[in-house]
Amino acid sequence: MKLYDELVARGLIAQVTNEEEISKLINEGKATFYIGFDPTADSLHVGHFMALCLMKRLQMAGNKPIALVGGGTAMIGDPSGRTDMRQMMTQETIQHNCECFKKQMSRFIDFSDGKALLVNNGDWLLNLNYVDVLREVGAHFSVNRMLTAECYKQRMEKGLSFLEFNYMIMQSYDFYALYQKYGCNLQFGGDDQWSNMLGGTELIRRKLGKDAHAMTITLLLNSEGKKMGKTQKGAVWLDPNKTSPYEFFQYWRNVADDDVIKCLKMLTFLPLEEIEKMESWEGAELNKAKEILAYELTNLVHGEEEAKKALEAAKGIFAGGNAENMPKAEITQDDFTDGKIDAISILVKAGLVSSRSEGRRTIEQGGLTINNEKVTDIAATYEMSEFESDFIVKKGKKNFRKIVLV
Repeated sequence: MKLYDELVARGLIAQVTNEEEISKLINEGKATFYIGFDPTADSLHVGHFMALCLMKRLQMAGNKPIALVGGGTAMIGDPSGRTDMRQMMTQETIQHNCECFKKQMSRFIDFSDGKALLVNNGDWLLNLNYVDVLREVGAHFSVNRMLTAECYKQRMEKGLSFLEFNYMIMQSYDFYALYQKYGCNLQFGGDDQWSNMLGGTELIRRKLGKDAHAMTITLLLNSEGKKMGKTQKGAVWLDPNKTSPYEFFQYWRNVADDDVIKCLKMLTFLPLEEIEKMESWEGAELNKAKEILAYELTNLVHGEEEAKKALEAAKGIFAGGNAENMPKAEITQDDFTDGKIDAISILVKAGLVSSRSEGRRTIEQGGLTINNEKVTDIAATYEMSEFESDFIVKKGKKNFRKIVLV
């Protein structure tokens, strides 16, 4: 199966501007393509996974990825999928986030020997002259047409700032700049970016002539991809200091039954034939598929050693509460009052709840177990001496922590 056909079979392709040309370009390894990442945090999260895996697949076939970090566009903020304006960030924060991104991207993309590029659109956007932009770029955009874009339509009721209205123009200019600077001939993006991406393709053709080869493709299920990055407690980060390898493993181990095959196809590098055999799996076999998914993705992000430790920890915990390799949380003597600490404080310190009120609800609903005993008293306390041996906290059925007194 050729690469483009495999991308379709894995459910990654939604829309293209010229399927015949794009498939030929990708299959022959002649695409220089870009995907943009706005540095709104100091870590990528699993909502970026689909794009990173796609870049890796295409690079393995000889195509050249350009990872574009939005040091310039982050100064504006993308209105797509939002009901309010993004929080403004300083240039220092944006630059720090960009540096964090490159380190994480390097696990997916080989940047050595010019095989891939990491570029920052702040290098050209921040130096643009406003009047020149109006004359050279703005003249090629119809306001009437822009207002029909979904990313703007959903914001019109609550209000769309002129600042955000410029985002489409800035993103379109990115493709134009990358085309000229690096010969970038293909752009990828999520389904919520389609209007912005078409704007870039059109700008190149208007500025450089209809024969200019610039093509567009979107990823399927980008909106679901972004949801992948969210849990009840917030984002699932690729940074192990924000989301531990074990927590990362458990996130994928607990995906919905209806999503496991879809995730295996889109996000892992297992052969399609192997995944298709799992489509008929049910019950315990389906749980095995989830375990395979969790292991493959943890290996991809955190390496084989951490993936094995997470797998062994998960098996040990569910087999009998083995504390080895269990994710740990630290408490200190300062957390005790008169030599005791209450159960709600333990939950908060363990990172299993985000607030004392959530901890109280967890206990009232029967969701807390400490050292294999269910806790029903919200005022329950524990003495310092009890932490000299393994002190295991379990929230619900699947969230464990070993509490360590330091």
